[in-house]
Amino acid sequence: MRVCGVEFKNNEAIVCLLSLSDGLFDIPDCRTSRITLLDSNDRQNLKDFQFSFNKLMTDYKVEKVIINQAPMKGKFSGGGLAFKMEATLQLSDELDVVIMTAPEVKEVLKRNPLGIPFKETGLKEFQQAAFNTAYAYQQREMFAS
Repeated sequence: MRVCGVEFKNNEAIVCLLSLSDGLFDIPDCRTSRITLLDSNDRQNLKDFQFSFNKLMTDYKVEKVIINQAPMKGKFSGGGLAFKMEATLQLSDELDVVIMTAPEVKEVLKRNPLGIPFKETGLKEFQQAAFNTAYAYQQREMFAS
């Protein structure tokens, strides 16, 4: 199954593709590591953001989008833009979206740590949270079966 982990930072959706087949993980190449929302106050820009994201998921045959949910309150709470982007993706009829909270991701990673250092994945450091979200979802699904 191919999934896309997503983390929202500022006005960007940071993405990481991850496939699982026969118990082996693969990080496929992707033409972009982030999709930017230009102006969240303009309805057309929200539609353009949704279209660009949907197109990327279609092009790479992504079956599920796993969003690292922005906390509602506290030191690391998400801003209004993060919630807008999250809702925009959740409302897309073309995407199968799953939300995972930071505590859920942390718990799965604690039980099923990555077998190699993150640096060896070949991903950019800013993609780590998106990768962790995708990896945690894949692990949770693999062991739930």
